[in-house]
Amino acid sequence: MTNAELSRRDLSVLWHPCTQMKDHETLPVIPIRSGKGAWLEDFEGNRYLDAISSWWVNLFGHANPRINAALKDQLESLEHVLLAGFTHEPVIELSERLVEITPPGLDRCFYADNGSSAVEIALKMSFHAWLNQGKSGKTKFVTLENSYHGETLGALAVGNVELYRKTYKPLLLETITAPSPDCYLRETGESWRAYSLRQFEKMDTILRQQAGEICAVIIEPLVQCAGNMRMYHPVYLERLRNACNRYGIHLIADEIAVGFGRTGTLFASEQAGITPDFLCLSKGLTGGYLPLSVVVTRNKIYEQFYDDYENLTAFLHSHSYTGNPLGCRAALATLDIFNDDDVIGNNATLAKAMQETTAELVDHPHVAEVRQTGMILAIEMVKDKASREPWDWKERRGLHVYRHALQNGVLLRPLGNVIYFMPPYVVTPDEIALMARVARDGIDAAARG
Repeated sequence: MTNAELSRRDLSVLWHPCTQMKDHETLPVIPIRSGKGAWLEDFEGNRYLDAISSWWVNLFGHANPRINAALKDQLESLEHVLLAGFTHEPVIELSERLVEITPPGLDRCFYADNGSSAVEIALKMSFHAWLNQGKSGKTKFVTLENSYHGETLGALAVGNVELYRKTYKPLLLETITAPSPDCYLRETGESWRAYSLRQFEKMDTILRQQAGEICAVIIEPLVQCAGNMRMYHPVYLERLRNACNRYGIHLIADEIAVGFGRTGTLFASEQAGITPDFLCLSKGLTGGYLPLSVVVTRNKIYEQFYDDYENLTAFLHSHSYTGNPLGCRAALATLDIFNDDDVIGNNATLAKAMQETTAELVDHPHVAEVRQTGMILAIEMVKDKASREPWDWKERRGLHVYRHALQNGVLLRPLGNVIYFMPPYVVTPDEIALMARVARDGIDAAARG
């Protein structure tokens, strides 16, 4: 097999995600033959450092021997069984362990296949829980500007990145949008904390004035990932939790991208010392091996559905592969690695290496900001540093960086003109230095056009 042959076959039958397929007339599809650790290899022996964890899912490297062994063992006994009226050991153990490690007060696990589905479940559970209490007027959700929660219709509705939602707006439920605490927009000399507090005042006003019609606030804790990796201070989450308690509103924490160590703690919510009413998890849950998601919620929510059948209060939501045993075993193996190794401590060392190797970019004439939260680092590329004037999006300067990086053995997939690192936790300091060097040279090339 050759790259060219597989690319030709691919383009004759596939429609790729988040892609204008016409781009592939000039931008080749790259067929991957194998992966090992933080590296991918194509059919011609070219290697690519996976600096974005294959869309933020791969935590402990490709072909991880511990996760591989767990899956091989599970294949010998049970590949799948329906979770309605039946159960199995991997899903029970995984649920026990998630209840143990998630913020205190989260007691029940409801499974699905992907992050968008988890968000849909949390939205429906919130509305339905209020309905079961006789509060039928609570039908609205509050979301942040620049937020992203997935691309099924319910998840898309509570997101706010126009690139994704504009086309489908006539199909979407009506939501309430609050200003983002995105600290890129803070005033010169203003701290992250001060700006986040200032922005929260606007959220508090919305919640106070419309509490009677609001089911829940949904939020990405600390980092708005698909919204150009914009970041904010944990104090915003602290104030939001208090306000939701005060006004009788649920809090949904979408930690699909930021959970499992990405922000420097196991869950981003920990940095504010809060417990949401619904915690949505996916991506790194299985170490990047299999699609699996979960909504972890409170017994108080669960009890609002627990009733005699004839009262029709049950949560009638299902997915065919809910709680799939293979996915659960991959997740258990992933949690074993967190339990057995000092992952969070090692990540702190890696995060420091990311900061140090990109420090020179702080003064780059085409970089407005280098920002970081744990194992997520973003470089905001602009036309003019002093004014922060962005490049025209039609010029696709980020695509220049993508092409340059591939030619130099690194997989970077910018969000518009934002270059970011979100590597597997098995990456080495030398590999981080390679990422930084290639990103710097790519920005230089993009600036030249």
